[in-house]
Amino acid sequence: MLISAKRLTEFVEAIISKGSGNPQAAAQVSRHLVEANLCGHDSHGVGVIPLYLEAIQEGQLHTDAKLEVVQDKGPFLQVDGNRGFGQVIARQAMELAIEKARTNHIAVLSLRNSFHIGRIGAWGTMAAEAGFISMHYVNVLSPNSIVAPFGGTEARFATNPYCTAIPATDRHPMFLFDMATSTIAMGKARVAYNKGVEVPDNSLVDHEGNPTNDPAVMFEEPIGALQTMGLHKGFGMALICDILAGSFSGGGAFLPERIVPSRVVNNMLAILIDPNVFGGAENFFGDIDNYADWVKSSPPATGVDEVMFPGDPERKSRADREANGVPIDDNTWAQLLAWAEAVGIEDGEVSRMIG
Repeated sequence: MLISAKRLTEFVEAIISKGSGNPQAAAQVSRHLVEANLCGHDSHGVGVIPLYLEAIQEGQLHTDAKLEVVQDKGPFLQVDGNRGFGQVIARQAMELAIEKARTNHIAVLSLRNSFHIGRIGAWGTMAAEAGFISMHYVNVLSPNSIVAPFGGTEARFATNPYCTAIPATDRHPMFLFDMATSTIAMGKARVAYNKGVEVPDNSLVDHEGNPTNDPAVMFEEPIGALQTMGLHKGFGMALICDILAGSFSGGGAFLPERIVPSRVVNNMLAILIDPNVFGGAENFFGDIDNYADWVKSSPPATGVDEVMFPGDPERKSRADREANGVPIDDNTWAQLLAWAEAVGIEDGEVSRMIG
């Protein structure tokens, strides 16, 4: 089905508000989730709502939790999210980091113990729109390890995303590189499973370590694992994210004793840099413009419309989905309707909101 972003936001905001008892947080969370859908990242969009509501019911997501500053040392900031809504906690943490970067030309933010902070590109975008280069290392403490190490057959960690954002120039929009260190994010496997379609090659292995395109191996026994992107290279990047985001923050790398049902915790190391710290911002952005023009001038391969920079696919998706509606697969939609009923939203109210 297709639904407008406005109607979808109103609907999911009502579900989260009823389910959490926190309307202010629900507004922030719903906007963030629908934004992910608009950008084409359905894996981090409204399909995660069942996870959040289950976590609330199990006491793993603290709906009224506040950000806590643990250490504040010049440009360095360590904060604890107290397992609050990640979209609320991460935004507050990034606001503090941006202020530090304005004062010090650089900020190093170490965020620990936040519930799922959603699409990391949103936090890179936030920094870039404030005028800063940013790098984000994130680890995931989920109920199960889901990614196999390079050369291994059993999962040992999660999808551990990385992001770099660079502000827009005079001629080009911001550079936004946001990726999971697995070949695909777990959410993309969930979307494929819900749609009944295969995942790309080199994405999954079954329980014996054999490559497979069937997303069911991540949801039906015996359970398989995601593969790291780029083989040993993605494996190394995943380890870096676990160490710098998890171990360094105090939130911890992925270990068996940190596995808790219905809990998805993110830790993040974010580094913000003033592009004019050396007084060379004009030359920096001018060089980016010339470089982008040169890279994009490469003739497109067969079946490809154009060479795109990181961030271009999201902008194209957003333009299309704002004009034509956000696609929601049948299983995800059924789950949203079921949770709307579970939190006490009557059918007539649902019909009014979704049209």
